Amino acid sequence: MGRAFGFIVLVMAVAAGAYVYTRQVQSVTKVGSNPQTTIDVTAVRNDLLALANAERQYFASNGKYASLDELRTGGGINIPSRANYSYSAETTGTTFKIVAVYSGPDTRAPKRLTVDENMTLRTE
Repeated sequence: MGRAFGFIVLVMAVAAGAYVYTRQVQSVTKVGSNPQTTIDVTAVRNDLLALANAERQYFASNGKYASLDELRTGGGINIPSRANYSYSAETTGTTFKIVAVYSGPDTRAPKRLTVDENMTLRTE
């Protein structure tokens, strides 16, 4: 009886693990319709976080947020260039929003990814 109970618990634990795994895989692959889009979106998210960190460092040094051109010249950061994505920044004296806009063929890819001064990434 004890062995049967242990086996049933083991089967339930494996089933729960498989369920959690499939849910995580679905959340990763729903970014686009192919793996390359998923890779590109992950790279763009990393780019946005790096640009947001550069904005915060620029703000700490200069007391204001900068355009991407100002970051490139005064902040010493390389603005990435990725196929199918373009970057822009909307800044005020105390806030910023960096936007990556997708213009590629994948209809399931997110069209806009943004990051703001709170380091909040949003997918639209």
